[in-house]
Amino acid sequence: MIRSARVLLVDDDKTFVRMVSRFLESEGFQIDVAHRGDIALDRIRDGLFDAMVLDLMMPGLSGHEVLRRLSANAAGRPIVPIVLLSAKGDDVERIVGLESGADDFLAKPCALRELAARLRAVLRRSARAKTSEDSRGVLRFDDLTLDTRARRVCLCNRSISVTDTEFAILKTLMARGGGLVTKDDLSIQALGRPYLPTARSLDVHIGNLRQKLGTDAAGFSPIRTIRGRGYLLATAGSA
Repeated sequence: MIRSARVLLVDDDKTFVRMVSRFLESEGFQIDVAHRGDIALDRIRDGLFDAMVLDLMMPGLSGHEVLRRLSANAAGRPIVPIVLLSAKGDDVERIVGLESGADDFLAKPCALRELAARLRAVLRRSARAKTSEDSRGVLRFDDLTLDTRARRVCLCNRSISVTDTEFAILKTLMARGGGLVTKDDLSIQALGRPYLPTARSLDVHIGNLRQKLGTDAAGFSPIRTIRGRGYLLATAGSA
């Protein structure tokens, strides 16, 4: 799961990007590239990525500004784990980046094997923070708790009544730890059949679940739609 994570690599140095992309792909990562900060912001908000590698020293919208905007829209934490890169590499640059919400920092030029190792480490930490399952079969994601044995769902310690199908949908989403679940995968795992756009049954179940789970203080449902792709769970306060 971690080895096949989808990573957005953001750097204006195209030669460096080609080299890093080839290496990380050889390590099992799926790499997408953005050479400008504004493009990176648009793409990361689509919810299709598991992590970002972000260069701080870019013309136009700098990496610092990208990080600031992502953190401002997600209650002080970016919506994906971020590894920062900087040619400066001094303590001030590192501390400012980490205090702004980044998960790790590497000075350029960096050893590519170390970058891959750092990426895996932040992805593991992110997965543990998003979803955990204890020995009793209880899944937890943010304020949501799902007891697989008692077939009970709780939000902020408040019991939520759900149907068997809604329970199966929520369990599938929670097990992905905040990652994208395609409509076809969700339909097969939760409904037992491939997704048919004309049937609309999956969308109806999702709509009912959203009503039962309500919204956070910012007005967002914990179940987010990724247009044309599927659904994912998001932590409270993330845009």
